Amino acid sequence: MLAFADPAELDRGPRTKPGTERMCVVTRQVKPVDDLIRFVLSPAGEVVPDLKRKLPGRGLWVSLSQAAVAEAAQRGLFAKGFKCGVKTSPALAADTADLLARSAGEALAMVGKAGQVVTGFAKVEAAITSGQAVALMHASDGAADGIRKLDALWHARTGGQNADSADFPVIKALTGDELDLALGRSNVIHAALLAGPATRTFLTRCQKLARYRQFAATVAGGKRADTPNT
Repeated sequence: MLAFADPAELDRGPRTKPGTERMCVVTRQVKPVDDLIRFVLSPAGEVVPDLKRKLPGRGLWVSLSQAAVAEAAQRGLFAKGFKCGVKTSPALAADTADLLARSAGEALAMVGKAGQVVTGFAKVEAAITSGQAVALMHASDGAADGIRKLDALWHARTGGQNADSADFPVIKALTGDELDLALGRSNVIHAALLAGPATRTFLTRCQKLARYRQFAATVAGGKRADTPNT
């Protein structure tokens, strides 16, 4: 749905509930807040992402897309929206991706502490075969051969479900170093996630990170078309 209000209208504060909708400053489309990122001004006047939607002050909203955030910075939409001189880092879009990755890593650390993850090729293989695994995870920089073998087993075990299925996800959002750091282990390349609340939180954050990185935004005539970024 296209909004006809001022696209740079700020919210009145961080109080947003699930189901709330806001307008993207780039696309001028009204979307659920889960499909957007809120940005606020720091005390120093810097534009910063508010991933948890809790930072004080009025906020500006941008679609959950690295390209959209980059475009907002390049077009000076933050200055226009906040109606004041602001400091916008040229690396804002990439920095936001790093924060999303860090948030996913923190959630994965909780999965590890809850005992809802197994690592190592043989243990992951066993978790898939036994039906315990609810999600399969690979380091994004892992070797193709091991990934291919476990993906084939996962595909067979889940009845041929697509790897992007929300019911049987295959995650490749984090590097090996990020997995090592989150789980406090060395050389984590493959992991199987087991059922539990910590796993659900991690999967939600991973999905958000993947969506942010995945799509390239094309803006023309006030409309945006999302296409997979290959």
